[in-house]
Amino acid sequence: MKKMVVWVLISLVVLMLFPQEGNASAVQTKIILDGKTLKLPANAKVTQINDSVMIPIRVVAESLKFKVDWNPKTQGVSIQQGNQTIALTIGKKKATASDTQVSLNVPPKILNNIVVVPLRFVSEQMGLAVYWSDNTVYLTSPKSPTSSGGTTLEHEGGEVKEPVKHVKGLTLVNNQLTVSLDGDVTPAVTTLQNPDRIVIDLPNTNFDPAADTSLPLDAQGKGKMDVRAYPNLTEVRYSLFHRDPDLVRVVVQLPTASGFEVKRDPLANTLTIDLNGNESSTNPTSSLNKKIVVIDPGHGGSDPGATSVASREEKNFTLALSLKVQQILLQEPNIEVVMTRDQDIYPTRTERVILAKQLQADLYVSIHGNNSATSPTASGTETYYYQRNSSNILASIIHKHLVQALGFKDRGVKSGNFQVIRETTMPAVLLEIGFLSNSTEEAAMHSEEIQYKAAQAIVDGIKEYLNLYT
Repeated sequence: MKKMVVWVLISLVVLMLFPQEGNASAVQTKIILDGKTLKLPANAKVTQINDSVMIPIRVVAESLKFKVDWNPKTQGVSIQQGNQTIALTIGKKKATASDTQVSLNVPPKILNNIVVVPLRFVSEQMGLAVYWSDNTVYLTSPKSPTSSGGTTLEHEGGEVKEPVKHVKGLTLVNNQLTVSLDGDVTPAVTTLQNPDRIVIDLPNTNFDPAADTSLPLDAQGKGKMDVRAYPNLTEVRYSLFHRDPDLVRVVVQLPTASGFEVKRDPLANTLTIDLNGNESSTNPTSSLNKKIVVIDPGHGGSDPGATSVASREEKNFTLALSLKVQQILLQEPNIEVVMTRDQDIYPTRTERVILAKQLQADLYVSIHGNNSATSPTASGTETYYYQRNSSNILASIIHKHLVQALGFKDRGVKSGNFQVIRETTMPAVLLEIGFLSNSTEEAAMHSEEIQYKAAQAIVDGIKEYLNLYT
């Protein structure tokens, strides 16, 4: 599989000019990048070849710092920025990104001495948002997120680092649970059944060290409140549910379903869960819908993905494993599983994203097999997420279960710029189960035993994230 973090550098290839002719028809006249109209050379046209729009984007890369080597004999291009390297060849659908082989739907071509790439490639592989209207191609490059006040946040390794908020206290008075914080936090509140409970997640939040006496925690970072005076409550527990990024989870368990209302006061930095049965408030039982989990078997149909060391296609591995995940999830009463494909077809990445958005899915899990074109000994499991704190947490949880279940090398949880996790709006992850280019790992990945272990690990991670363990 490709490593999206380096694919943005592919745009640098268009700086190269090569002597070759192409047969194409002009279909566009203007390119706008980040609101600025690009001035194209006279011989640079937006063209259409075999129903694929091809775009010359040399000027897009002119402001980037890079090192490009061109081999006229092989017509190969090597692009390097820092420790990331990309290699591709004119007319070839296979390219290499950081020793990982990837497939292109249409190969780069040379038209009028200028390299052109597919518009779809720009949107899917380079991390650029694309809009095409009125004979104009609009390109938007990834921007660094800013805080709501407009101040750019600090970055480390491409990740946004916001100040961590702290829970200063929990109080229970008159059937109202109040969480006091030292800053404004937007909670994620969900309701679950069997037993009925309210789950309040506080992202980027930890416990105030000075509040140890009022918020006692055990060695695992967990604690409980005394609810003996409240017969309509079974339990109120709290924990540092996740570290790096931090997330505090508060769970209110009820003996029977009752109404509740969530009140947030950004000025006082408090969050109150009113359990007095307001008729207009949310009811844990009647309002609860199943959690919608989208499972995405990578590639498919015309897109085989990587070819394994045993000449097996990635698309078949991802489908076989994903169907096992579906089989297990179908047994979960609180989960509705939706597949982006359940046969050998190719939904585009955009179509997969649209499906998840239309469903208003709670989670999105994309399953893949890794590949290294130059290192047959490369091995291990790695998991990707894109910026969202919730995605980082989901990635960390599923990755933990996969590494424990499979015993493959732990290659870590990483930030990636894959379209299906970048453009989805719910917690989303992309799983690289293992290396299809490693003979030992590839054989294990195609065994029924290992696939069922991987499938169960993925489901265990999903259930842990959704707090579906009773």
